[in-house]
Amino acid sequence: MPIRLRITLLYSAIVFVILGLVCGGTYYISQESRLRLINSRLVNRALNTARLLSRDEVFNRSLVLQIDSLSRLTYSNKIVAAYSPTYEKVYAYSDRPGDTITVARGTLQRALNGTTVFFRSGTKECVAIRYQDKETNLVMLSAGEDVEGKAALRRLGRVLTLVFLLGNLLVLLSGYVFSYRLLRPVRRITEDVAEISAQNLARRLAAGRNNDEWSQLANTLNELLNRLQDSFDMQRRFISNASHELSTPLTSISSQLEVALQRERDATEYRAVMRSIYQDVQHMSKLTQTLLEFAKASGNTGGLEIQPIRIDEILLRLPAEITKASKLYVVELHFEELPDEAAQLLVYGNEALLFTAIKNITLNACKYSDDHRAQVFLRARADGIDVEVRDQGRGISPEHVDRIFHPFYRVEENLQGGFGLGLPLASRIIGLHKGHIQVFSEKGRGTRFCISLPPAYEE
Repeated sequence: MPIRLRITLLYSAIVFVILGLVCGGTYYISQESRLRLINSRLVNRALNTARLLSRDEVFNRSLVLQIDSLSRLTYSNKIVAAYSPTYEKVYAYSDRPGDTITVARGTLQRALNGTTVFFRSGTKECVAIRYQDKETNLVMLSAGEDVEGKAALRRLGRVLTLVFLLGNLLVLLSGYVFSYRLLRPVRRITEDVAEISAQNLARRLAAGRNNDEWSQLANTLNELLNRLQDSFDMQRRFISNASHELSTPLTSISSQLEVALQRERDATEYRAVMRSIYQDVQHMSKLTQTLLEFAKASGNTGGLEIQPIRIDEILLRLPAEITKASKLYVVELHFEELPDEAAQLLVYGNEALLFTAIKNITLNACKYSDDHRAQVFLRARADGIDVEVRDQGRGISPEHVDRIFHPFYRVEENLQGGFGLGLPLASRIIGLHKGHIQVFSEKGRGTRFCISLPPAYEE
């Protein structure tokens, strides 16, 4: 069901209930008011007749009958009767000759006990009430048909029904128009989004000047498009750079083979060519492995083996691993402010990936330091674990600091045969573990990489 129709039906249903309650309540209140009024008049008529009957020295029965016949009330077909305590009818009057009401003995008994009894007999409203003074004790019966009141109530019912039907029809039509105007920004956003593709991601939605929900939706979609555009741009650069990095050794291999095959050569020359080709193949293998690790770290944590890991144990593996890359590289570990509980050094993550991230940062620190030395500090806080890697190298210029985590980006003065993937890979891995990296560098005075990771067990 279209949302426009759902909004219209929901809006109409709410008004339907409200209007029904208002019309029904109005009719009910009018009905109760009519009953109270007719009952009050019946009671007054019964009491007035009883007072006249109690003064039989002044008003005899025939005179009371004449008074009743001359009385003009707002109800028709009235009946007045009086009963003695023995339930004997001692007085009776009716507008129409022979018109009478059969009253149950139990009703008279309740009235004699002092209860005012209201009841219906056919189309007439009736009341039975006790009248007692020093000399008189009667049960008075007064009845009549509220013709005018019922006619007015029927007219009110017809008016309320008409108002109810027309009101709901008007609400249904106005709700349909209202929902059309309400959803117009959604249609505009849908049309604009439908025209956006990978070729024109620069296009943005018009948010408007109103700070309403539609404007917030458009701004949210624009932010999403910004992230998508950045991702596509990064992907294009990544593919371009990866293609370039892979084509370079392939071109070298192809050229060397072409030259080697142009003429006969001795075994020494062929061995030299094969050694050079082997180096290029090793270079390609290392690049391919790095790209695979980068792709793995660019996904999400759903496919990774996550478990509690002691971060200090990962750092203790660094010196031996870094030395494998070069015997000149030295790693100094500094464990400061460690907690008494070993559980406070635990983080949730993938051990292999975390070790790769910290190793890449540490390896860069050794590679670009004049003394090939890196210092690694471990600190535990109540809300996190910090790992800091320092070097005394040449530092990074401010204009390069924000770009060193881009894939294949390399600072020109620091080119030493890398691919430009180590730091981006480390950044992706730390991000997967809900951590973050900060870089503090000063030209000529070294660089600090500060890694913050959330603890596995928070207090």
